[in-house]
Amino acid sequence: RTGRTAGRMRNWLWGAPQELVGVVGLEIHAQIHSNTKLFSGSQVGFQAPPNSLVSFFDASLPGTLPVLNRRCVEAAVMTGLALNCTINRKSLFDRKHYFYADLPAGYQITQQRLPIAVDGTLTYSHLGGRKRNEVVTKSVRIKQIQLEQDSGKSLHDDYRNQTLIDLNRAGVGLMELVMEPDMSCGEEAAAAVREMQLILQALGTCQGNMAEGQLRVDANVSVHRPGDPWGIRTEVKNINSARNLARAIDYEIQRQMFVLESGGTVQNETRSFDGKTGHTIPMRDKEGLQDYRFMPEPNLPPLMVYEACSTAPPGVAPSQVVVLEEVRERLPELPSVRRQRLVETYGILPEHSFTLVNEDGLMDYFEAVVRETKAGPRKVIGWVMNELQGLLHQQNLSVSQSPISPQALAQILNLQENGQISSSIAKQVFQELWKTPGKTAQQIVKEQDLGMVNDSTEIHRICQKVVDSHPDQVRPPWKRKVLNKLMGLVQKETKGRADPVLVRAILEQKTS
Repeated sequence: RTGRTAGRMRNWLWGAPQELVGVVGLEIHAQIHSNTKLFSGSQVGFQAPPNSLVSFFDASLPGTLPVLNRRCVEAAVMTGLALNCTINRKSLFDRKHYFYADLPAGYQITQQRLPIAVDGTLTYSHLGGRKRNEVVTKSVRIKQIQLEQDSGKSLHDDYRNQTLIDLNRAGVGLMELVMEPDMSCGEEAAAAVREMQLILQALGTCQGNMAEGQLRVDANVSVHRPGDPWGIRTEVKNINSARNLARAIDYEIQRQMFVLESGGTVQNETRSFDGKTGHTIPMRDKEGLQDYRFMPEPNLPPLMVYEACSTAPPGVAPSQVVVLEEVRERLPELPSVRRQRLVETYGILPEHSFTLVNEDGLMDYFEAVVRETKAGPRKVIGWVMNELQGLLHQQNLSVSQSPISPQALAQILNLQENGQISSSIAKQVFQELWKTPGKTAQQIVKEQDLGMVNDSTEIHRICQKVVDSHPDQVRPPWKRKVLNKLMGLVQKETKGRADPVLVRAILEQKTS
């Protein structure tokens, strides 16, 4: 049935009047990078044995009380400041009641009434234009950032028809970042999430590994005609990568357009995304509004944040308060500032700075090469973007897994800059170093006799030999492309080791 619907959607898309537009809002759950949980002293770990990181409070045993983790509060404040939010000097905790087997207390401690940060802005960029090489910058409003507990994990064993519960994740601190519906397609949403991921990683407030569930995204999607009220929205839950987020949103927008254009009605429901088929699948409807029975958390006082140490209550230990002034001073260089600095410092194109910052570790690699080589930054960026990234993507490796270190690439470029090897030989040495990372560029050049031929007499001899072997082509009036062909033959004879400028000059002299 899903396949037939998808087929009809494809046929409809060819002739559909694209009057309807998508409206997208996001909710991001970012796991706070902290040694311990939000309200207990239990350690936080991803691959620990099941139920090995569970305190009495995490298991909701009677008589246990929450103790707020200062590190989690600081992380939320720092994230709020980086996103230009207003930090509420006073925020409140609430209980949100619902039943899941992996939520032992039967409620989640969250901040529904008065969250820690509100009214921020995230500025993000993505590559657009006809050739997709223009940096398009947009922004999305951040409605609020709230602190809350994560739940445990339910592991479904279909073979034995049972569900196993792992409470290691129960009580881990989360920041829920709620974005206003300011986006219109999957590409924009994916770019916003990627920028958020980079900001959180730069701050150190969240490691942002989506594969490990450290960053989980829910997308609220609807369609409408511009000028009309927004349509009925669906929520696509727990999307685990930026690429799948874009695919899920774009599919859902097209699905809703197809439903409306076919005379149907979009259902207010929760859906999941199937990465294999690229389709969203119904999970449950949301027509009956769930009553979470919010109530103030009786075991936690209001959370106070102070502008400066001087405004904190007297007699309170500094380790027990969060001071905005101190958090602001610790804010690192954010991705947008990094991109601007790269363009201004090195004279590279904005789209190159975009790639350097967005690819984990690539900016550090580039700057390390620039520090070690005589070659200019624009030459370095060409090597990093083409040779290095080409092989990394081909072999599905990260920058940190590159067999060639920044210092090794700098050695290759220095050999070329010193006139010891040609540009084609430099690429050959790069390929050899990739296969045998234990060697140096100098060793490969020496072992394979790849150094430049500096003997002018020898180059004259080879050029004369090539000219003599093509008498018909060098008779006047010969064409420029003939010279390029002769140069190629000379380089073939010398295995690419002759100076192309010198070769051209000699050939022009011999054919004039």
